[in-house]
Parts: sequence; structure tokens; C-alpha cells
Amino acid sequence: MSGSDDGDIAVLERATLNFASATPGTALRPVEVTVHDGRAVDLPGWEVCGFELVAHSSAVSDWSDEQIVHVHHAEMEQLAKSMTGCDHALVSSHIKRGPDEAARHEDLAPISFVHSDFAPGHDDRIRRMYREAHGDASRAVFERNGLAATDVERARRMVVLQFWRNIGPAKMDFPIAFCDARSISFDDGRAFLVHDYAGSGIDFEALAIMPPSESSPQRWYTFPELQPDEVVAFRTYDSDLVREQTTYFTPHSAFRDAEVEIGRPARRSIELRANCLYF
Repeated sequence: MSGSDDGDIAVLERATLNFASATPGTALRPVEVTVHDGRAVDLPGWEVCGFELVAHSSAVSDWSDEQIVHVHHAEMEQLAKSMTGCDHALVSSHIKRGPDEAARHEDLAPISFVHSDFAPGHDDRIRRMYREAHGDASRAVFERNGLAATDVERARRMVVLQFWRNIGPAKMDFPIAFCDARSISFDDGRAFLVHDYAGSGIDFEALAIMPPSESSPQRWYTFPELQPDEVVAFRTYDSDLVREQTTYFTPHSAFRDAEVEIGRPARRSIELRANCLYF
């Protein structure tokens, strides 16, 4: 990646991001944007700009699904609680992305269009998800936190804090960029249906993001060469902000690092969502 200076903000490179078209159902719109180096600036944290880089060493040694479920889910629940001050944080699943996962389903490749994960009303979906939950994973998250589905129902506020961690080479073909929530408006998100995500049978509404405009100029950041003991936390839902019709989401997207040949090395990452409950 090329480096230069733009006043007091380090410009990492120009990158092409794919945005939603103004006409629903039409092709994505590629737009070249400036991606700034998030390590070079003093960002205000996830509650203000939507995301932040956090130092966090995990006890996981091999990033197998077994270790992630039995060790990492609880680790990230504790991190989410410490960052948000919520009463409980529930991590029920995770997503790994890499060549092996992408070969199983295209949804598990790096997502190269600008989006945020949840549309308004997602708090009702969280309540329904835990109300209808069955199986070992659901029992484990309730037992670990001393909760039941009825407790989730009575939460007065829900925040989804997501965590993105690089578990592969520091220099990768498709790193991830995040948009400062202060530079985008509530109305710049367009809900769309995600059907049968990665063959899971799960449907939900996500947000496609409109391209930059004079009123929403959008400021983009990335954190170069993320290490395994670092994690990016970013907000994708806040029921209080939804009610206020304030930007509650953090647009994000993979983008091409032109200095890395595709697949050499490929990105390998893990994502977890903490459903943070306030009573």
C-alpha cells in the first residue's frame, strides 16, 4: 500500500469500493475512495465513530471451531461487556473467512461491497432468535451467562458489537475498511433481504450503503497489517439510536490491496457478534 500525507490524516491509498445503486435491484456502483490509516490518527472510539482497534490476546491456539466455541465466545463476551457497560453480552456463533470456507460457500469469501449487517427491527429478530433457540449452542450461551430466553425478551436496549480479527498473514489480498459513522447519515442505508445465509437457512435484513455525496462525504479507515492480538470492534446495531433515527451502523467492506496478488496470501479472518443487553 502506498503512503502519503493529507494534512493531519495519513492517506493509505485510493481504493475502489462497491456501493448500492440508487435504483433498487440494479448493479452495484464502484466508487474510488480515499482510505486513511486508522493507526495514524486519534479516533474517538466505537460509541462515536462506530469502530475502534482494541488490543486483545486470545487463549485460542489453533482457531479451530471447537476452540472458538469453547474458549473464544466467552472471551469476546467479556470484552463486549467491558467495552459497552452492558449487563450481559451473548455470543452464539462465529464466521470464519478464508479459501477453505469460500470453497464451501461463496457467502464466506470476503464481502466486497459496502454494507452493514442489520436493518432497523433487528432487536425483535434477536428476541425471536433466542426465544426459538434450540440445541447445544443455545444452551451453552444461556448457561454461561446465567440467563434464559425470557431475560432477552425484557432487555430495554440492545447493541450489537461485532469483532473482526485477522488470523492469517498480516499482509493480505482483501483487508477490511470501516466508515466513520459521523460521516454518513441514517438515510444512507437501504434494507435488503439476505436469504439462506451461507446455506444456514437463516434469513435477515441487512443494509446496503449509498455512495458518498456532498451531504454524506464518508471518511474511510483501515488498520494495516492487523495482528492476531488485535481486534477491530464495530457497532452494527443499537436499538436506542434506531429509535432516534441516528446512524447506528458502521459501513464496512473488503477492498483490494493492489500490492498483494489475489490469494497470495489470501485473507483469513474471524468475525463474532456480541448481542449486548441492557436491563
